[in-house]
Amino acid sequence: MLPLDPQADTGRRAWVACPNCDDRAACETCRRQAACTDHWRYLLSNTGSLLHLQCPSCHHVWTHESGFGATRSSG
Repeated sequence: MLPLDPQADTGRRAWVACPNCDDRAACETCRRQAACTDHWRYLLSNTGSLLHLQCPSCHHVWTHESGFGATRSSG
């Protein structure tokens, strides 16, 4: 398991499904797409709409295109 990133801060969070673990599968709050107090992700940084996240459950690190704001061009 990866260590927790030094940039991880509970003050910067995102509610995105972790592609590595299914920790929110049985959570009714997450199924309603509400801001669950248990199944959030560390928002390590962002560049426009590209979010750099870490899961507090499995420590997986990934990049997620949110589609909000200045999105990436496909070219």
